[in-house]
Formats: sequence, structure tokens, C-alpha cells
Amino acid sequence: MTVSYELLRVPSRRLESPLSWCIFGILLGALELLLPISSDACGAPPRFNSMKVKGNPATSYNTGDKVEYECRIGFRIIVPPLPTSTVCQADNTWTPPLQEACTAKSCPQLPEPINGHKIYANGTFVFGSQVHFFCDEGYYLLGTKILYCELDGKNVAWNDNPPRCEKVLCQPPKQIPNGMYTNSHKDVFEYNEVVTYSCNPSNGSDQYSLVGESRLVCSGPNKWSGDPPECKVIKCAYPVIKNGKLVSGIAKKFYYKSLITVGCLAGFHLKGSNTAVCGLNGTWEPKLPECIAEVSFPSDDSPTKEDGLDGKLFAVIVLIYLALQ
Repeated sequence: MTVSYELLRVPSRRLESPLSWCIFGILLGALELLLPISSDACGAPPRFNSMKVKGNPATSYNTGDKVEYECRIGFRIIVPPLPTSTVCQADNTWTPPLQEACTAKSCPQLPEPINGHKIYANGTFVFGSQVHFFCDEGYYLLGTKILYCELDGKNVAWNDNPPRCEKVLCQPPKQIPNGMYTNSHKDVFEYNEVVTYSCNPSNGSDQYSLVGESRLVCSGPNKWSGDPPECKVIKCAYPVIKNGKLVSGIAKKFYYKSLITVGCLAGFHLKGSNTAVCGLNGTWEPKLPECIAEVSFPSDDSPTKEDGLDGKLFAVIVLIYLALQ
């Protein structure tokens, strides 16, 4: 296909300066760029995700040139096969038009882990896929949680061995001074198994108090639900409230977590909380209340001195009035 055009007529007037020749050359070059240029070549062949041109692709092709495709690494030919070659036509198109003729290679299917299960992230196990592993309650994953289907030379394979699910077991928890826990004779504890701590009797006059959680649970592989408690002597002072009294929780000594209820004597009212607990630092929480004396005020209906005087004055006036009649 050819396109012709009439050459730009150069004025017969002589170009007298180098600048004139320069401007003329620029105009002529711009004209050639703007006008269509005849070409019988095809552009680069189409690109595909799963396949590529064999050999080194050119930037342009002549009519009749044939291009063949091959699968990219990690892909294989679709069965039944689709066309993988195309030819440059005189109208600058590629025929036949191609579509993806390769599909991703598959990694081997993986078995379900014992005491667990797996999930393929996109529902397949082809090149680029992921598989996630999970364990049943009471078991934990030993190995890689997520595997990827990746290139392995010209083939594909999982990037690691599948993990396995192991039973959750705990080593014995720590012994504590002046205390003990249940089943301390055991060497291994199973998932969700519980130990309970308690304090030993004291050899002195004051008893031990358990500070912290008394129950620990085997919650993970060699993992307990918290830190062991402590056995300490924690005492609070005898609660003395001026014009008040203990209502409940009465004892000779008050140790950690002792609960008391207080009240006021007649004629006094309570300012603060009527309950308190012996706290970790040996003080009452909240602080002990106060008993405040009640103040009475005269009623609006009760007679006053002024009311009495007004009544007597009224009576005198009435008597005088009657006497004058």
C-alpha cells in the first residue's frame, strides 16, 4: 500500500540567509512526520501471561512472517491443544488471533494433616497457589504454616515439607515457697489440665495469703495460662472508726482480701463506703469511712417565740375592744 503527496513547492525567491535554510529544513521534517508513511510490516506480536514468543522477538515483521509461541516456565500446554502460531497479514494484523494456550502447572496434592486440616487459598494447587494448615484444639502446628507452589527448575513444587499437628503438653509448673499445687507428682500435663495452688500452714502467729491466680491451665505447648501465685503474710490494721462499729467480717486479725462492713452509731451518718477489703499493700481499700454527727433543724410548722407573742397581742386587743363596747 502506497500513499503519494505533492512535494512542498519551494518559492522561486532565493533563500539568502542560513537561518532561512534552517527554518525551511525544520518545516520539511515536520511535514514528513505528520503525513502517513507507507508500511507493509506488522508490529510486535501480542503478549500473553502463560506463553511467550520462541527465540528473540523482533520489533516489526513482514507480510507472511510466522511467529510461534511456547509456554512460559511454570506453565504447560492445554489439552486438547490450542493454536500456538500466527502469521503477519498484508493488512498489518496477525492471523489467526491467538488466546492463552498454556495453563499453570500443578504442585502435588497434599494429604490432610492428622488431627488438623488444610485450606487451598484460591481453591487450587497450581503454580502461584498457597495452602494453609490448621490443627484441631489441643494440638499445635510443628513446621511451616503456609506453603507456596513455586518454580523448581522447569517444574513446580511446594517450597517446604507439610507441617504436622502435635499434641499440646506442658511441663510441671513452678513450685512456690510456702505453698503447693495439686497433682505435683505428675511429670507431664495435658491440654486444658488444671493445677490449683494453696499456701502451707504458717509456723508463726500469722497465716499466709495466696497472692495471684490460684488456678493455672495448660493452654499451649509447654505454656501455662499465667504466672504462679505467691504465699505472703499480708495484714491490715484493726479497723477503728470513731463513732462507728464493725457490722460484719469481725475478727481478731485481718489478712489479705478480708472483707468488712461498717456502720455508725445512733446520731451519726456514714461518709464514704460501708465496705472495705484488706489490699495487697496492707491497707484498707477503699479507705475507711467517717461517721459524721447528724444536725437537726426546726420544722417550718413548729411554733416560734415570735408566733407566741403575736398570739398574745391579738388576744389583748380583742379584750380591749370588747370592753369598750
